Amino acid sequence: MTGDAYTFKAEERPTFVGSPAVPAHPLGRRLGYAAVAVLVGVASTLGNALVNVNLASLSGALGVYIDQASWLPALYVAFNAGANLMLVKARAQFGIPAVTGTLLIAYALAGLLQFAAPGFTAAVIIRAVSGMTAAGLVTMTVYNLLQVFPGRLRPLALVIGIGLTQLGTPLARLVPVEMLALHQWQGLHLMEIGIALAVLAAITALPLPPSDRAPVFQPLDFAVIGLMLPCLVLVCGVLGQGRLLWWVDTPWLGWALAAAVPLFTLAWLIERRRQQPLIQVRWLTTLDMARFAAAALMVRVSLAEQTYGAVGLLTAGGLINDQLRHLFIIVVLAMLGGTLTAALTLSERRLPYQVIAASLLIAAGAWLDSDATSLVRPPQLYLSQALIAFGTTLFIGPALVLGFLRMVSKGPDHLVTFMVLFSITQNVGGLAGSALLGSLQVASTHWHSQTLSEHLVASDPQVVARLAAGGAGQLGQAMGREAAVLAFNDVFLFVAGLALLNALYVGYLILFNTLRRRRGS
Repeated sequence: MTGDAYTFKAEERPTFVGSPAVPAHPLGRRLGYAAVAVLVGVASTLGNALVNVNLASLSGALGVYIDQASWLPALYVAFNAGANLMLVKARAQFGIPAVTGTLLIAYALAGLLQFAAPGFTAAVIIRAVSGMTAAGLVTMTVYNLLQVFPGRLRPLALVIGIGLTQLGTPLARLVPVEMLALHQWQGLHLMEIGIALAVLAAITALPLPPSDRAPVFQPLDFAVIGLMLPCLVLVCGVLGQGRLLWWVDTPWLGWALAAAVPLFTLAWLIERRRQQPLIQVRWLTTLDMARFAAAALMVRVSLAEQTYGAVGLLTAGGLINDQLRHLFIIVVLAMLGGTLTAALTLSERRLPYQVIAASLLIAAGAWLDSDATSLVRPPQLYLSQALIAFGTTLFIGPALVLGFLRMVSKGPDHLVTFMVLFSITQNVGGLAGSALLGSLQVASTHWHSQTLSEHLVASDPQVVARLAAGGAGQLGQAMGREAAVLAFNDVFLFVAGLALLNALYVGYLILFNTLRRRRGS
């Protein structure tokens, strides 16, 4: 379907410059767009998730320590958040096919680089390109779903689209490690190349309807991007490294943050003084948007309980990735259930209540995990992790719609600002969540180790017997394992409290706004 062969009705015109038209499609084409959306949505995060869940093993193959390997997810997040600064305008100026096709070809070529010049440098380049490509594919997921739903049902494209992108991490846990680790992890690199080419083939076979285009880039846009991208790299690098190198023991962490401050400040001042800024900084500083960002960030930090807390607890118990397969099958099913529930119950009036329900589910799941022992195994976590997974997709879709409605009321020139804000709260927020929970777990482990060691007195017959049998090393290992489990329990309680606090905060906002409307009327 092209613009020359079909005259679009007013309601079928693109909503924004750079977004596709939404004509009436026959059922077969709608189903085709739905299939492409599922593929693109899962592919948008699967490649990076495969790296993240196997990072410890991958670091050995790359010949680097785990703290160096932790730069890989940090760079992905930084370039993912930074890409939204330019992709909205790039699609408006150059068109959706050109931008998305370029990103996918660059992603495939970056994957081939690992075969031509294998090593850590190639891995860094792949993660940076992967982050930018993922930002484009998340939007493509929504654009394809917009072709599926007619008229008033189009907000469902946001809910379902963002829900599909959450499936990458649990699905990555289902991929056998043996397949990825073939020939020094060439299986992983082949899979990333295959993902890029499969998506490129799908969007070429069933292209989106045309979009309006216009010259929208301004010279100062590139100056702001040039300032914000290194700022994001520095901040994400600190978040990724802080808990491993420890915050107060590594001077360069402080220097990195110090360098990020003037970069951000200069970008902020440029945007504040422009008539047509890339980022609407005045809108970002309004109380309404600050509340939205705070709620989205708090829930995203809480969601690190699953990716860091539960997996860390099971790993501390000696389990490997392949033994977690059934747990993450349940997680995938729960995420699909959460997405479906969010879609079926979606309405503008219910959006805040969906966020409250999601926060309470996350709080309940984390609380159920807070009495774990060193004997805990995946079946004991099925219910709690299902609740958290369900809460994840129940939250993120309505949160996106809530912010999108606020953006629409301001105008299309606020789209870049909203996309950057949402990306930072979700991606950088997820990295910050892992850093926060990881730091809490490390500090709590030290405290519990000290407390447990105080109870190991020489007068205890069991201690004497263990030492006499030459088991000092085993005793120390057992004590360290128990301290780690107790620390994870502290993390779970912290997450439960944080999620509950977020539910109460959103409930307070609902009550406050209701009372204000009644007084006004």
